[in-house]
Amino acid sequence: TMKRLFSASRSSVDSKEMKKFQLLAHKWWDEEGEYSALHSMNDIRVPFIRDTLLNRSGSYHPGNPLSGVKILDVGCGGGLLSEPLGRLGALVTGIDPLEDNIRTADQHKSFDPILAKRIQYKSSSLEEIVEESVETFDVIVASEVVEHVADLEVFIKCCSQVLKPEGSLFITTINKTQLSYVLGIVVAEKIMGIVPEGTHEWEKFVSPEELERLLESNGFSVETVNGMLYNPLSGSWSWVESRSINYAMHAVKSGAGGQPSPPDTPLETGGEQHPATAGTT
Repeated sequence: TMKRLFSASRSSVDSKEMKKFQLLAHKWWDEEGEYSALHSMNDIRVPFIRDTLLNRSGSYHPGNPLSGVKILDVGCGGGLLSEPLGRLGALVTGIDPLEDNIRTADQHKSFDPILAKRIQYKSSSLEEIVEESVETFDVIVASEVVEHVADLEVFIKCCSQVLKPEGSLFITTINKTQLSYVLGIVVAEKIMGIVPEGTHEWEKFVSPEELERLLESNGFSVETVNGMLYNPLSGSWSWVESRSINYAMHAVKSGAGGQPSPPDTPLETGGEQHPATAGTT
């Protein structure tokens, strides 16, 4: 029964969103193109994921710090986040409902024999893999995805289903504020063209408070919420105190006994903090 919670009538996939990204499926790896901001986001989101997981595990594999960690990259697009996680040693499954995105990701992965062994891509929605993947993954990443799904609660429920107890869920998304509308849609899309016009719908943006409520009602404990800021002049991202535009969240699924796992504890690093986790709340 647990495997069949989600009927086809309740899907997180939005057909209108599919059509938007269909037109750009061949442009994922153009670092100066429509996805340039996602390329530069790797400079902060990859260390954030890596350091958070290392802090939780307390173990380290030189050269392959995430060796053996099973990661599900939901809405993987052309593989922009799957590939750096694979290079860190993780075993990555990237899923995306658009077949053209998966073709682009597969083609790019094929240039690196190591990545070809560590990453597999599937043209699939999250709901479609629930039945075959109950409590399969150590980590789920959903970066710049939740603001595009049709049913966020179904999406979160599915994440809980395929994640192991005490597994980590990483989300980056856009807050639902007046400032995010002005900067994220009016300026970024209509004036500066940082992302294609029509990429985002403000009504689908979600506040950290609402996202935390949804996560906690589905068996997650939110550990970290960090503000993120994109500088269009330098083309770079940075961590900021304010969460009024973009933010990153780390949540942990409750353990097998139904109890949340203990909070993150820092590694012994000689008094230094990892840059991605320094000053986090």
